[in-house]
Amino acid sequence: MLSDVFHLVRGHSPLIVSMPHSGEALGPYAERMTAEALEIADTDWHLPKLYSFLADIGATVIAAQHSRYVIDLNRDPSGKSLYPGQNVTELCPTTTFAEEAIYQDGEKPHAAEVRDRTETYWYPYHNALKAEIERVKAEHGYALLWDAHSIRSHVPRFFEGRLPDFNLGTNEGASCDEVLARSVLEAAGEAHAYTSVLNGRFKGGYITRVYGDPAKHVHAIQLELSQITYMDESFPFSYREERAAKVAAPIRAMMEAMLAWKPAEARLRANA
Repeated sequence: MLSDVFHLVRGHSPLIVSMPHSGEALGPYAERMTAEALEIADTDWHLPKLYSFLADIGATVIAAQHSRYVIDLNRDPSGKSLYPGQNVTELCPTTTFAEEAIYQDGEKPHAAEVRDRTETYWYPYHNALKAEIERVKAEHGYALLWDAHSIRSHVPRFFEGRLPDFNLGTNEGASCDEVLARSVLEAAGEAHAYTSVLNGRFKGGYITRVYGDPAKHVHAIQLELSQITYMDESFPFSYREERAAKVAAPIRAMMEAMLAWKPAEARLRANA
């Protein structure tokens, strides 16, 4: 399913993959943006290509069409910060990660425009995501949600030094079964060429925290992937096929570990 807001491909497994920051379109807002913003440097670049194996494992995929500079689909629509006290970007960002202005002088979106963008882009994406979670739960009895992200390995605004390669987040365990999260982390650790962490600097954004609810049989994990593992981190942000092929293998292994997990009641039935 292709809309102006998202691209949706339904799969047959319990796994749903969300890509809220992979979109590149700026729509009518581009003419008001700065030259720096038009590079859309803070995109989660090339994720649909990097995750091209998803059809092979039966995943449902929903990917944003528009840039996070239009609206950030992984933020609370109220504007509430996910990381209180830390430097973060807004629902409709006004600065890049490098703290450059996104809009020309006098062109920042006002409150009414932010509300309009929320209705136009934010709610349709989330309504579709919620519908897929309910569909998958109805079919399998539970849903597995993987929120796919990537970011430059050095972003002083958000963290010191070089970010680990695989940054898994489960909102400190609240969004996902502990055994499931541990199995995914163990799969990441088996890729010795890469570093990994669970609930480090990135613990999961709005999507992970709101939809991940083990009591309601939805288990959510976010992966914030360091972009140096698969692409050039400077303009024009080129995809590096050899690097990408290497890192895609452990990402797939993590997702296969997720799919291998079964809820407690299913394990009991299997052992009966």
